[in-house]
Amino acid sequence: MKTIVIVGGSKGIGREILNTLVENNTIINLSRTAPESQHPNLTHFACDILSDELPDLENVDGLVYCPGSINLKPVSRLSLDDFRADFEINVLGAVKAIQKYLPQLKKGENPSILLFSTVASKLGMPFHASIATAKSGVEGLVKSLGAELAPTIRVNAIAPTVTDTALASKLLRNEKMIENITERHPLKKFLNPKEVASTAEFLMSDKAASFSGQIFEMDCGIVSFKI
Repeated sequence: MKTIVIVGGSKGIGREILNTLVENNTIINLSRTAPESQHPNLTHFACDILSDELPDLENVDGLVYCPGSINLKPVSRLSLDDFRADFEINVLGAVKAIQKYLPQLKKGENPSILLFSTVASKLGMPFHASIATAKSGVEGLVKSLGAELAPTIRVNAIAPTVTDTALASKLLRNEKMIENITERHPLKKFLNPKEVASTAEFLMSDKAASFSGQIFEMDCGIVSFKI
């Protein structure tokens, strides 16, 4: 049984990852609010990833960093503070968690790190300047750390398209918007968080032992195809 730290496992995609992994792993969740579910394999530490000291842990085999943001504005309305806030939660928070638990990860059982990007880093999309910039930083971090930490620690990221979570609720707030987003994707669907959690489960497992430095685009075809 591996010990996996999940940052942001109380909501959205992070919650689904926690629920998927907790049956067969020891899960340590770090988030401001506690997960709704309880399990003997789950330990929760209440903390803000950007402002609080992270708890000392003896064993860490995997790290999943889930916090993110969807800050969609015209560039003329994006302040420098908007860019800073998106960069801090998406990139610097991940760096803080990685640096904190890197010594334990290096001693872990087939250790791996999983971060999150977005399809907007590959597909130019209006009003995504701040989040696409931050998530492109995440992708650079994956590539650089994947090389630096090989062969000991694997580092990968998932880049999902629109996912049915509270974070994306403004994009899916009525039937017309849901229809438009569905039609934009060649597979005529968008993501359920359980799909993302299943991919995360695979990437954190020993079945993915040959994958590192990869960005897995869960795009429902929107980046890959022009139809």
